[in-house]
Amino acid sequence: MKIALMDSGIGLLAAAAAVRRLRPDADLVVSSDPGSMPWGPRTPEDVTRRALAVARAAAAHRPDALIVACNTASVHALPALRAELEPGLPVIGTVPAIKPAAAGGGPFAIWATPATTGSPYQRGLINEFARSVDVTEVPCPGLADAVEHADEEAIDRAVAAAAALTPAGVTDVVLGCTHYELVAERIRAAVESNRPNRAPLVLHGSADAVAAQALRRVGAVPAPSAEPVGTLAVLLAGHAGDLPEPALAYAEGLLLKAVTPAL
Repeated sequence: MKIALMDSGIGLLAAAAAVRRLRPDADLVVSSDPGSMPWGPRTPEDVTRRALAVARAAAAHRPDALIVACNTASVHALPALRAELEPGLPVIGTVPAIKPAAAGGGPFAIWATPATTGSPYQRGLINEFARSVDVTEVPCPGLADAVEHADEEAIDRAVAAAAALTPAGVTDVVLGCTHYELVAERIRAAVESNRPNRAPLVLHGSADAVAAQALRRVGAVPAPSAEPVGTLAVLLAGHAGDLPEPALAYAEGLLLKAVTPAL
């Protein structure tokens, strides 16, 4: 079994690590174009063009499924990706976990890029799944780019700024960009520092859900105890490479490197 993942940059690490935990025997192809980061401020047409290029590079490796591990690409390019690649290659998009956050009934916040915050796409999900819940949309300028470069000081500044915009009464936070999942515990700590003596904050990412959906689409079941023989192919702008150095600043990147056998 071979699962491909695509993103502008290293935001795909969270979903790739989730697939690796579920199926250590699955081969992974991770395709990105970090030189074009960030995609959020780009036009929908430009995002679609770049997403198609990254996806085509992954598809050339003949995977069994493709995870679009990028919220921006899922918003703007998913129809074009599916039109070109399906039904031969199942394409799994990434949707912010607004529905499960709303199911808790408490007030929650959605951390997302400035381009996604307030967008018709996000507002549509809120109207569909959280109309009766108090929702705060929190823009996080610079956070995805800081995570991409593992810039510790910039991450701290961006997280602190977003935490200051997050109401103290929220019970949950939706991580509306795949990059944010790589610094989830730092986000938790920053938000909880502004809400002492409250129940622990619940974070909602998308990585585990899209990994499970990819397995369902290829007719596979989780087998976390399988032999860890799955390989890892890294594509950067369509060319074979290694995991970028910043990827190894995160637990997910270290996991992929640690459990991938030498080719």
